[in-house]
Amino acid sequence: MKPLWLNKKINLKDCSEMKHALRALGLNSVCEQAMCPNIGECFSSGTATFLILGKNCTRHCSFCNIRKEAPYPLDESEPERVFEAVRRLLLKHVVITSVTRDDVADGGAGIFAKTVELIRRNLPEVTVEVLIPDFKFSADSLRAVIVSSPRIIAHNLETVPSLYPAVRQGADYRESLGLLQAVKSADPLIKTKSGLMLGLGEEKEEVISVMRDLREAGCDFLSIGQYLAPSRLHYPVKRYASPAEFEEYRDKALELGFAHTESGPYVRSSYKARDYLQNV
Repeated sequence: MKPLWLNKKINLKDCSEMKHALRALGLNSVCEQAMCPNIGECFSSGTATFLILGKNCTRHCSFCNIRKEAPYPLDESEPERVFEAVRRLLLKHVVITSVTRDDVADGGAGIFAKTVELIRRNLPEVTVEVLIPDFKFSADSLRAVIVSSPRIIAHNLETVPSLYPAVRQGADYRESLGLLQAVKSADPLIKTKSGLMLGLGEEKEEVISVMRDLREAGCDFLSIGQYLAPSRLHYPVKRYASPAEFEEYRDKALELGFAHTESGPYVRSSYKARDYLQNV
């Protein structure tokens, strides 16, 4: 049974206008695909995280609700449609993420780069954040995204390294840390960001160790939230962290030098995304 602090209600009426705009342009949002509990709050405030490269993922992470069916060919017109959505919806901060496309040579990095470039060239007042997969740790793919100059490049570690075999099949903890470090080395002006979930079976010391690893990799921002299993077929919740624990982790993250940290039961990677840049 969920504790009392996990009783957030989704008002679907708040989502209707944003959903209509996304459907009209043939776009997807991770807010819907991942069943994010903040969807009503974000959609009603005119923010969304665009999900590009299709709706089907080639990885089989046991915590994620993104579909695992065979992917469709990439849609080269997708960057133009995302740009048009940003323009129509008068967004000020845009988050762009994707499914993982191991079936594509560059992992979809070219589509990411083109989307960022379109928005930056035509809407220079809009800040752009990308939440990227690992691109099979291709230096060329990562470089293409870096050169497009988003304001933030995020890549989530998701959990502690001891749980990767059960939770993040196909991912590599050290390589993901290296990806974040490579971004800072290539362009120190780009802010880097990562996210962690609690409740998968991690120990407190492991979480703090991951925080230290991220700071050593030059990571600027961190989000920490409660894992909520999308269904009984997904990896089970091992425990529910209390609000006090989230506050403790937030304080520790700030002590370690993160420029901004969001930590709470309903925090997700892109929740309050614009706030991360307020004090930098």
